[in-house]
Amino acid sequence: MRPVEEPPTARQIKRWRRYLANERAEAAVYRELAHRKEGTERDILLRLADSESRHEEYWRAKLGEYVGMPQQPGLHTRFMGFLAKNLGSVFVLALMQSAEARTPYVDDADAPDQIAADERVHSEVVRGLAEQSRERISGGFRAAVFGANDGLVSNLALVLGILGSGVSPTIVLITGISGLLAGALSMAAGEFISVRSQAELIEATRPNDEIDRVIPELDVNANELALVYRARGLEEDEAQERAREALEQFRQAELNSQVPAGAAPASKESGVDGAWAAALSSFCCFGLGALIPVLPFIFGASISVGAVVAIILVSMALLFTGGVTGVLSGRPPLWRAVRQLLIGLGAAGVTWALGSLFGVVLG
Repeated sequence: MRPVEEPPTARQIKRWRRYLANERAEAAVYRELAHRKEGTERDILLRLADSESRHEEYWRAKLGEYVGMPQQPGLHTRFMGFLAKNLGSVFVLALMQSAEARTPYVDDADAPDQIAADERVHSEVVRGLAEQSRERISGGFRAAVFGANDGLVSNLALVLGILGSGVSPTIVLITGISGLLAGALSMAAGEFISVRSQAELIEATRPNDEIDRVIPELDVNANELALVYRARGLEEDEAQERAREALEQFRQAELNSQVPAGAAPASKESGVDGAWAAALSSFCCFGLGALIPVLPFIFGASISVGAVVAIILVSMALLFTGGVTGVLSGRPPLWRAVRQLLIGLGAAGVTWALGSLFGVVLG
């Protein structure tokens, strides 16, 4: 005779209903992301959605007659649904990675081990998808975040340093605008040179496919082609084997009158385009960040009021950029935001102290 199961407690019913709503919403998030993708990424996201739907059915069956009316998912899950519909997938994937990794099922005796294991695996799957998205935006994002933070911190430090020396608001405004323009142009030039130099360095070490054109003319006995493969990192025996295979392929192609013409040299336009994109991103983001500390003085604020407002505005901006960096890195954003704030205000505080010192000495 099977034992009679005790009815769930009110606390269990409430928790299970929340699980049910969250699983339903997460499945919808994955399906929304899948609509924006194609190929392998689309298939993976749809499979994740199907898995979340299976979890949803588990909690629905476990609730049974206590399932009640559909509930709203948690605020975090609703926020991810909003992002999935209105913003790029990289933000959503980064948030989903964190959510899957922090699954509550691990510590819940009512959740089967299989579902908890599924959620852990989902975290790794989403991590892989998010990594691809991060790689696509890494260059521009790095330039944008670095430019914005540099503009915020450097111009706030410059403004506070000038304020500490006791000059008028007009001088502070002129100095801040000059710092904005000089810093933005310097950042743009630096990013352009950096990205172009990196592209040229990579281009110099990339294997030259033009070598294919001379393979049929090589001396089979001397087989200089093996040296090419050895220079690319293969062991001697493996290099010799690869060279023999390449020569045999070209011999067969020649007999069939299908000798390849050789690959066209790699285009360098992508490196140039990337350099200009990084430069423009740095210029705009540095300029936007550097504008914030001088905004109060553009609107005619006094020295004391302008300093307070500038510090508040920059603090909010530093918290935002730090939080965004944390989200995209798949880690808790709060500490990244606070760290960014402390570093930025610390640098500005040191500059203000030095400005005050020089003001006293020169005064």
